[in-house]
Amino acid sequence: MNLPKRYSLIIVTVFAVTMFFGCESNFKEVQKINFSEFVPASDADTVNIKYTDSGRITGVLISPKMLDYSNLDFPFTEFPKGIDVTLYDKKQKRTFIKGNYAVSYKNTGIIDLIGKVKITSEAGQTLETEQLYYDQKNEWFYTERKFKLTDAKGISHGQGIDFSKDFKVINSQRISGEIESDEE
Repeated sequence: MNLPKRYSLIIVTVFAVTMFFGCESNFKEVQKINFSEFVPASDADTVNIKYTDSGRITGVLISPKMLDYSNLDFPFTEFPKGIDVTLYDKKQKRTFIKGNYAVSYKNTGIIDLIGKVKITSEAGQTLETEQLYYDQKNEWFYTERKFKLTDAKGISHGQGIDFSKDFKVINSQRISGEIESDEE
């Protein structure tokens, strides 16, 4: 059977269009297979978590919202509406921490505090910055951001600081301000 060239061209075009639209639906199915939803395993409103070690309270975390992403390969907990934390040392001296947003990474033990972060020791020392990290294992804070440190000796400003949770050890970089010195 000999078809004129015109009919052959129409048949080839119809076949190509059918194949094109047929593959599109399969492509969308393949995309769905590789897509994983980024949703929390759980979420909670108005949380009040107490951390203990051998029956002694080591910390209290309060937050209006908590999202737990423990279902991911790199699990973390998000506090999108901020946190208010009180840490206790072995002598029950407190350190108070506030931030507008926080993420706690389970595998590393690092907490990332963001937005108007303020830390106050029971002795009256205060540090303010826009972002601060807390290493839970080593009980150590650090940032490369600008900061303001206030204590009995005065007020200092700088960029880059790391310190122990009780403010006993402080290493600051690029610092300015008026500070009383114990040396004469």
